Parts: sequence; structure tokens; C-alpha cells
Amino acid sequence: MSKHEEVKQEKELDVANANRGVWLVKVPKYIAKKWERVNGDVEVGKLKIVKYPGQKSQVSLSLSEATLKIDTDEEIPKDHRFDVLAVNKQTLGVFSQNIDPDKSDKIYMEGTIVEKLECRPYADTTYMKLKAMSIRNASLPKRRVEQLDTVVTTFKPVSDHKHNIEYENKKKNDGKKSRADKNAVMDVLFNAFEKHQYYNIKDLVTITNQPISYLKEILKEICEYSVKNPHKNTWHLKAEYRHYSEEKKDKKADTKDEGTDDKMSDSDDDDDF
Repeated sequence: MSKHEEVKQEKELDVANANRGVWLVKVPKYIAKKWERVNGDVEVGKLKIVKYPGQKSQVSLSLSEATLKIDTDEEIPKDHRFDVLAVNKQTLGVFSQNIDPDKSDKIYMEGTIVEKLECRPYADTTYMKLKAMSIRNASLPKRRVEQLDTVVTTFKPVSDHKHNIEYENKKKNDGKKSRADKNAVMDVLFNAFEKHQYYNIKDLVTITNQPISYLKEILKEICEYSVKNPHKNTWHLKAEYRHYSEEKKDKKADTKDEGTDDKMSDSDDDDDF
């Protein structure tokens, strides 16, 4: 069985209270926060239900003094009303289970939800103050700029990054490339092309130690740029500057002439005999 596969276990379900009607009540956050902080079996409020013939029941809630005294900095309304909503085309239930591992993990059905209610405060002075405070807090920015009296070394920013420092040191060591005399640069290029026929621009910059823009101006005069394979994106001398090709031809021709002379001398020797 894989780690991501869920392990399903059958558990016992107690439905003894399935027929019991239960209310599902939605309360404001400020009430829920106070109820979560109540200690022990303390009365948190009183629920009042008034029934009229042929009408919906009127339900109201009055919070206890023990609830109101929790966190006195935030004053909340004491009296609330409940809006009753019908549960249509839904079957909802309340279930519970023991979280203690020593006890049984049986699931209990506490009842079936028959009413849905929403707790709403009356629009009195206390509620309006609470609402205004909530709006002000929501409008405050989540991040604020604060002036620090002492230096925080933990979050001290780096003055410069390592690769930037290395680049600046390299520029200082190499020095700023200055434009040399055009004829001198051309001589360096001709000497380089005597060794190799094709060069890319990076190698020529390294050889001549000239700015790339200035070097390209000179290359356009004496060289051609290859855009096709097998020497794509390289520079080579124009035809009128290719002295090395003629020299190679002359050398080959001289070699052939020497070979012819040797053969003729050998034939002459044979005639003598």
C-alpha cells in the first residue's frame, strides 16, 4: 500500500439520538472569541423563545455578565436576535467522537438539524461603536514603517553582492579599453588571420583588446561576416586581403616544379648511360 493511499477503517456509529432535533446557530466572531475563553461551567447567556400562533418563533439571546467581562477593552452588544431559516432539501446532522485514545473511537450522532439560525445584534450605540472600530482596523495597513533607534544586525542588508564585487575588481585590473590607432589594430588583425582563417567576435576582442563597437567598424572594412554553416557567426578576411591563399598556391606550384626538375634530371642521367 502506498504512503499516499488513505487507510479506511470501519467504525461503529451510535444513532440512538438520530431523532433528536438540533439547531445550527451562526454567531458573530466577537461572541465566538469570548465563548472560547470561558473557563469551566459558566453561564454564557440566556436564550428566550417566544411562540405566536401561525407565526415563526421569535428567538433572542442575552449575554451574561461573565461573558461581557472577558476582555473589557472590547465592548460588545449584550442583546441579540435570531433569524430563523428553514432547512429545505437538506439532511444535516451533528456527530461527535472521543479524542482520547484510551477511550472508544465510536462515532455518536447527536441529532438531526431541524432549524438554522443566524445571531444578529441590534443596531444600538454599542454595536455602532464596535462596527466603526472594525472598519478602522480593517483600513490600517498590514505593514508599517517604523524608525529604529538601534542598528538591527540580524536584518542588515548586504552592501553589495559577491558577483558585483568581482566584476568591479576585474574592470579595475583590466583597465578601461581605449581605442588604439586604426592601422595598428589592422596589423594585429592581419597577423591573427595568418594563423587562422575564421574568428568569432569574442576572440578578436581578446586579441586586439579594443572596444567591440570600434573593432566592428574596422572589421567591416577588411572582413566579411559569415551567416551560413560551417563557419556561421564568424569573421574572415575579404578576398583582396587573403594573401595567405596565394602564398599556399605558390608553394604548391614550386613543389610541383621541383618534382618535375628532379624527374628530368633523372632521365638525363639515364640517357648518359
